[in-house]
Amino acid sequence: MALALARRLLMVLLLAGTRVAAPPPQQVSPSEETVGGITAMYNFGDSISDTGNLLRQGDTGILRYTTGLPYGVTIGRPTGRCSDGFLMIDFLAEGLGLPLLNPYLDRRADFTHGVNFAVAGATALSTTALANRGVTVPHTNSSLGVQLRWFKEFMSSTTNSPREIRKKLASSLVMLGEIGGNDYNYVFLQRRGTNGRYDPISNATRSAESLAHALALVPEVVQSIADAAKEVLDMGATRMVIPGNFPIGCLPSYLRAATASRPASLRDGDGCLVSFNVLARAHDERLRHAIGELRRSYPDATVAYADYFAAYLEILRHAPRLGFEGGAALRRACCGASGGAYNFDSNRLCGAPGTTVCADPSRRPSWDGIHLTQHGYRVMTELLYRRGLACPAAVKLPRQKPCPPVS
Repeated sequence: MALALARRLLMVLLLAGTRVAAPPPQQVSPSEETVGGITAMYNFGDSISDTGNLLRQGDTGILRYTTGLPYGVTIGRPTGRCSDGFLMIDFLAEGLGLPLLNPYLDRRADFTHGVNFAVAGATALSTTALANRGVTVPHTNSSLGVQLRWFKEFMSSTTNSPREIRKKLASSLVMLGEIGGNDYNYVFLQRRGTNGRYDPISNATRSAESLAHALALVPEVVQSIADAAKEVLDMGATRMVIPGNFPIGCLPSYLRAATASRPASLRDGDGCLVSFNVLARAHDERLRHAIGELRRSYPDATVAYADYFAAYLEILRHAPRLGFEGGAALRRACCGASGGAYNFDSNRLCGAPGTTVCADPSRRPSWDGIHLTQHGYRVMTELLYRRGLACPAAVKLPRQKPCPPVS
């Protein structure tokens, strides 16, 4: 059990991966009529929404295979996104009639309609704060605090006064996350000097302790997100979306570590690992509470909670209706190695020699065992922003299902 726990977290940690040096995807012109009056988006986060910032910071070497094909295979080239194609942030921009968001570190890019500050591997807490708690961040120092500093610098350099910033933000959508997952992931990953590779066995006897450590970080991680939200709202943001975490116990990277002899009691009715979903739920519940406080403190702003946990479970529970293969394929990475139930090997990530890609990525939710496929992200976007899983609605999209009342 301990060995399996360690492996899972080791794999998830990999979501901090690197990016690829390639031209950005084709940009679209903004619509003549904006949706809901939104003329720009500003995004903070990690590999779930990074469109090329870590790529420009430089490859750390651990996930070097994510810097080229087959990443980006569905759109014909790698773009700096951890998927076979586009991400939720791309589909949301498309739905708003805006161009795709360029990464902040692409200094030649056009930022007229927003900026993407997300960096793969980023944490909610600073690297110093995590180091003080015995947690090492191996991929990037661009935590939420760093991204917030970039945002402030960008706003100051493109406006003439705080009043002008407020006016600019009044017609903008701010996406604050998903972020925080890596803070927990890094707790479980300990580096050993074994030819530069991660050794999950080194964590085997500490897995239960690591889970407790991760749970203990939840209050600080959520407070960091709430504090960042307050700063942006104080600057004048009026529409903000703050996503929760995925049900990480359902991802192939975690499931691969579960042995055939693992007691069924450690899995829930969806076939997901209970212990890790407890961690994700703990984060989400505290985040919901923090968002409630933000709504009370900023009654003139719309602060939405995007329920990534529920959206991913919808995919698992209604896969054929949503365009995916059912059965075992739901938990099998499209791109990976080892075959078997999960097609994931932490020593041979997607793109490494010996890995393969499934015939049709759009039929699988999981791209590489950690991140979703383009179709997975498209469906997530639909469920969140048109089917009532991101509430209260910060944007009004066509065919949008009403949100239930939010206290």
